[in-house]
Amino acid sequence: MVLNSAMTDVVFARASGWIPKVIRADGELKLMLAAGADANHEPRTFTFPISEAHLAVIRADLARHLLLWSAVLPLCDAAGSRGRLDENAAVALLDPVLLSPPADVDALFRRIRWDRSRLVAHGADLDLLERGQVCEAMRAATERPNEKRAQEYHADRRRAERGAVLGPLDAEILRYTGQYLHGATIPRRIPGAVDPALLPQVMRVIATAEQASAGMRIGLDPRRGNRATDKRNWDLMAATVDAAVRRDHPELVDDAVRTVSFLLCSEAADRSRNAPVEDDDEAAGSHADLGESARKAALSFTDDKGGEQKWRRDGSRTASAAFWEFVACRSAGDNEVFTIEDEELGEGIQLHFYADSIARITTVRHGDAGSDPQYLVEYSLIDGLDGYRTLVSAFVRGGCAALGQHGPWVADVAEFERVRRRRAAR
Repeated sequence: MVLNSAMTDVVFARASGWIPKVIRADGELKLMLAAGADANHEPRTFTFPISEAHLAVIRADLARHLLLWSAVLPLCDAAGSRGRLDENAAVALLDPVLLSPPADVDALFRRIRWDRSRLVAHGADLDLLERGQVCEAMRAATERPNEKRAQEYHADRRRAERGAVLGPLDAEILRYTGQYLHGATIPRRIPGAVDPALLPQVMRVIATAEQASAGMRIGLDPRRGNRATDKRNWDLMAATVDAAVRRDHPELVDDAVRTVSFLLCSEAADRSRNAPVEDDDEAAGSHADLGESARKAALSFTDDKGGEQKWRRDGSRTASAAFWEFVACRSAGDNEVFTIEDEELGEGIQLHFYADSIARITTVRHGDAGSDPQYLVEYSLIDGLDGYRTLVSAFVRGGCAALGQHGPWVADVAEFERVRRRRAAR
């Protein structure tokens, strides 16, 4: 509702701007409050008539003023972005909230919908509020709101609904990671948010997690894009941290333990995202015994959607780094088969990300005089992204001959499919 300022006078308003005001519009006293939003996301303004007796209580009694606001807000919510306020229902709340004895007000609030967050933000005693003694709970009400208090109260209520009750240390750990209010928030380290008396205990928990995960890493997973992390690495680190924290600090609730593992895993993932692209060829080079002459000089990368990229050993990028970059740029839910081929030698490998498997393909007989070439295709199961990286690097360094030790390899398609299904069923 838009008010004509020339015909409207503010009769009474508290210093905190959102608490409902009393105005005089066209000679009539009205309570005016902003609540909800219209279709353009602008705050909606609602008014309804009050009497001089109601104004007197609103002036003199902050607690009753706040209780009335709490009781009317659900009616404003019900009006939505376009509907009208149910004035009759709003007016019907005036006498019971403002003029009735405390016991009757408490009884009323047990029957109606009301907005807890307003009362909590303005200093309500939480224990009394939970017991339904709303008038007594508001004896220490403050005019200035503390919105963070209301947010924490609702976060605690959500936890209580699923049976989680925080102890003092649990709460401070969640504050340290910035996840007290919203568990989906990316965690970070905020020691200044922690009660100084409990900060040393919080840091002991964090130290336990850091010691347990020392040396662990969460690499990038190019199968899921340029910035995605390896879920298997993440799950392993999370399980390791969880186990250590639960062992050394058994008093902590699940929410506190999870936020610590989330923090450590997030930091490890960020380190990988900000690090140079991993060079599998160089990392594995010391394990190769095939000689420099066995290394590939030219390769072709292709995918299942017609994408192709050539690589030669005269550039700055190693074959593995170039291939995984190709995968990161091209991989998708409908594009999960990638091939690396040495066209000159007639050999290659095909990675099947959807099936956790790989095929090595060697030319047994080259086609001549119009005949088709003959290929030997052998299959093997892969154990996660690290398994793929190992075989890609081995192929780059020594071709199909270097893959024998990474088997077993199965040439019979039907037999391999039985092996794959048995593993999937485990």
